Amino acid sequence: MAKAAASYVCQACGAVAPKWAGKCESCLEWNTLLEGVAEARPGLVRKPRSRLALVGLDGGVEPPARLLSGIGELDRVLGGGLVASSAILVGGDPGIGKSTLMLQAAAALSTAGRRVLYISGEESIEQIRLRARRLGLERSTLELAASINVRDISGALEAERDLAMVVIDSIQTMWLDTVESAPGTVTQVRAAGFELIRLAKQRGFSLILVGHVTKEGTLAGPRVLEHMVDAVLHFEGDRGHQFRILRGVKNRFGATDEIGVFEMTDRGLAEVANPSALFLAERRGNVAGSAVFAGLEGTRPVLLEVQALLAPNAGGSPRRSVVGWDGGRLSMLLAVLETRCGMKLSGSDVFLNVAGGLRITEPAADLAVAAALASAATNAPTNATTVYFGEVGLSGEVRQVAQSDARLKEAQKLGFERAVLPKRVARGSRTAVAESLMLAEIGHLSDLVEQFTPET
Repeated sequence: MAKAAASYVCQACGAVAPKWAGKCESCLEWNTLLEGVAEARPGLVRKPRSRLALVGLDGGVEPPARLLSGIGELDRVLGGGLVASSAILVGGDPGIGKSTLMLQAAAALSTAGRRVLYISGEESIEQIRLRARRLGLERSTLELAASINVRDISGALEAERDLAMVVIDSIQTMWLDTVESAPGTVTQVRAAGFELIRLAKQRGFSLILVGHVTKEGTLAGPRVLEHMVDAVLHFEGDRGHQFRILRGVKNRFGATDEIGVFEMTDRGLAEVANPSALFLAERRGNVAGSAVFAGLEGTRPVLLEVQALLAPNAGGSPRRSVVGWDGGRLSMLLAVLETRCGMKLSGSDVFLNVAGGLRITEPAADLAVAAALASAATNAPTNATTVYFGEVGLSGEVRQVAQSDARLKEAQKLGFERAVLPKRVARGSRTAVAESLMLAEIGHLSDLVEQFTPET
């Protein structure tokens, strides 16, 4: 038996160091190295018992069977439903609704006749029952357990044969007695996650791990846990808004960057079938500094309102405040508007907001942001029935974006009459949309600014 060697494990990234240091050399974080125990590995590789079976790429492959969770928005993000023997990691800010969503999904699946086990390491059985009663789920056949001991959980899961889904809330509270560290440390999270994922692959049930996030918004624990699971879902949203966004950032059985939209109510999380109409429900027309962006989240087109406000700066450096968009891209767009289009914006404080709490990541929002800024600078409202989308380059040119047909169809469905978009995209899209939607071709950003400049 090889003697166990002492080592130091970084609690931020999981890197192992032979001796203690104030700063981790892998992630450059300070005071994150804690002493752990790593088993000494033999220097020689043992002779394998049998040879690997090598096969080619040809051969019949069937898509994995899907199990509907009972929540359509969750199934959308997963690519059509749960896959047997899959492991899913769900992360989000504290109090955002992760446990509520998982409890609703587990109750819906158990109501459909499947055996579902909900294991909580943070709440007692009484607390879960109170939450279920508040959500109207007390008649569900969901089976509950409260434990943090992975050995006890493994024994219970190995004894069951017909489980469809197991929820672990949360993975940071799990404790494996064979690992000499406290719950929540990198070593414990990695070992407990590996053991639970191994059981899911062996027994054939879908495993959902609820994870905490750090103050930077990333999933806590080692990044190796994200590599071990089949899907990673981020639950986003501001607790000041009623909207919640479930975003898929990794999915081995479906598309990434897919989103599901929920609304927080007194009865839990309600699905939003038409998020565009909900995001634009409180929009007021004929207000300067507002423009509607025809965006795309995964495969779903979403219409959002972009709001801009310019205020005079008394002196010093002008302020740039952004909510829901990239601050660096706003600075670039302001420079293009001032340099290529002749607008004077350097002496004003600029405030930009994406209404509804959704964060935009695609560059197709450049044209909508530029329209909102030009409208705010000239105090000329945008057309209330117009949507904007297109990427803006450094020379002021408006570039093409993906899936313009889906964006235009969503705008037409909600009653918009006009779309401002890149020039070459418009020519190819006239046959894909109805004649009632007028397309305005924009080749340069100055063409857009001229629409807000009064004629002299």
